Amino acid sequence: MRKGEWPRYQARPYVCGAIGPFDPARLDALARSGPAVRLVHRTPDAALLTSAPIRPYGTGTGTDAADVQERGQAGDSGHAAFAWGGRLPASPGESGVPAGTGARPGWLSVAETYETPGLIDEPDEVILHTGAFGLDDVYYLADGDAIYFAGLIEPLLALARTPYEVNWDAWAAILKLTYPLLEDTPYLEVKRLPGASALIWSRTDRRMRVDRRAPRWVREEPFDRGVTGGDLVELLHDALKPYDRVLVPVSGGYDSRLLASVAVARNMDVESWTTSPDDGLDNDIDFARYITRELGLPHRIIPQYPEKYPKEALWAARRLEYLTSHHAWYSPFAREVHAAGRPVVDGLAGGPLMKNFLITADAVDAGTGASRREALLAALATGEPHMPVLGEAALGWMDGRVRAAFTRATSMLHGHRSELPLSVLHTRTARGIARSPVNLVGPEATPVFPFLHPEFFDAALSVPVTRKEGGKFYREILRAANPKVATLPSTNGALPHRRVPLRSNGPVAREWNHRMLLRAATIPGLMSPQMLDVVAEGPDALASFGSWNSRFWLRGLVLFGAWLADYEDVLGDLTPPWAGSLG
Repeated sequence: MRKGEWPRYQARPYVCGAIGPFDPARLDALARSGPAVRLVHRTPDAALLTSAPIRPYGTGTGTDAADVQERGQAGDSGHAAFAWGGRLPASPGESGVPAGTGARPGWLSVAETYETPGLIDEPDEVILHTGAFGLDDVYYLADGDAIYFAGLIEPLLALARTPYEVNWDAWAAILKLTYPLLEDTPYLEVKRLPGASALIWSRTDRRMRVDRRAPRWVREEPFDRGVTGGDLVELLHDALKPYDRVLVPVSGGYDSRLLASVAVARNMDVESWTTSPDDGLDNDIDFARYITRELGLPHRIIPQYPEKYPKEALWAARRLEYLTSHHAWYSPFAREVHAAGRPVVDGLAGGPLMKNFLITADAVDAGTGASRREALLAALATGEPHMPVLGEAALGWMDGRVRAAFTRATSMLHGHRSELPLSVLHTRTARGIARSPVNLVGPEATPVFPFLHPEFFDAALSVPVTRKEGGKFYREILRAANPKVATLPSTNGALPHRRVPLRSNGPVAREWNHRMLLRAATIPGLMSPQMLDVVAEGPDALASFGSWNSRFWLRGLVLFGAWLADYEDVLGDLTPPWAGSLG
């Protein structure tokens, strides 16, 4: 994403700022390098700027946001707390909270209850925190004792020295898993604050520290409390209570039909849209028609065009700041959603919570923790392509780095009763899949995640994975929501295939993919000799990348090539860490 191509922050604000002994000139450079912002809060050790006004929550005698916006600064100490996200803590005077009384919730309580990042400025310390899963991004750059932060990577690069250093660990995970892990972004200079984490500047000690916590669902290991499908449907009704007018995208799977069924049962004003996932089948479009017809929903098909694929893929890549090879197919749909003016009900986390998605029998039956994690990592990783794609030295280096990063990223879950679904949720869901609703649909529209509503999440997590195997438990939930819809054909079962051409592998796409591969091929040892031969043959040789696994490897390399094309003028040494192993 280059300056001037920013999202329109309509449903949630863009946020940037600093904590610690920041340089006002550096803060000003950060503010000028992203979407337009105004000062909301400022003390000598904290600054918060946003694209739209936000109010403080909790209590205290300090900063009034509107006053700060007018004056441009606050007093010498804090007493202010701000959050930004889809659901927010109550401000003074709201929801029965009298202004000036009561206790302000701690940062972890806000993070795990509302899944929102925030800044808390107190007399002794300043806290910058994420949501418990980290769905809304908080990126940061350390500069001396100060931390500069933003909701986008690109503005922070204005504070980094050029040329930028490539973060090869991030690209290893993007190629192997389709998303990075831990704090990694494509640049060593800019990091991503993980979920349930905080950076804390102590005014007393004059130092910065990291505070990483276990969220509620990790601290309080769930036990099997006999939750039924009907119980979960009732909790979904509760999760959707704040909304009356929504858009429910419907595919052919379980998650969207469940959410659409509950929305209709609540007599909500519902529209339903479907688009092609570019999987070569388009069962989603066929099956969604059956579902919406049964529910009596207005249904719209959002078309996609093969000749526009390069533009759509590049739009998604830049919008997601090259953090994942997913979601190119979603671009036309997302832009239509921006104009709809409705919150979008999204089934994020449904697969791991209710049908053991990517949780294999090998992982469930593993005899040791190490073998369980190895089986899960194998399921999460992109499978074997039809031919070697990466060079041997590159692949060996990436395998080791990704395995170590995955172990660290899931370390707080080791031995937990729900280790398997939580590991998927804290890695793939948060870092890869959530980018679609959070960053492509939002911030122009509000994504609604009923499956992450605290009461529903806790109840679904308490159901043992053995009860969810084979989709049996999920079918119980669907029958409780709408028995007729539950029996309709699903992409989660055996499929009657209706083959359609892949847009991502059509003639126009192959030409663009080939140009990006030529860029990626300049990295020594990245591609195997066989892959280099394919690139040398020209665009039409890419037609052989039609299988599921091969497509994902191709998309990862193309994403990397597109990133090089956008940033090659500001990147430093491109010698990869495996270069010393090349003959």
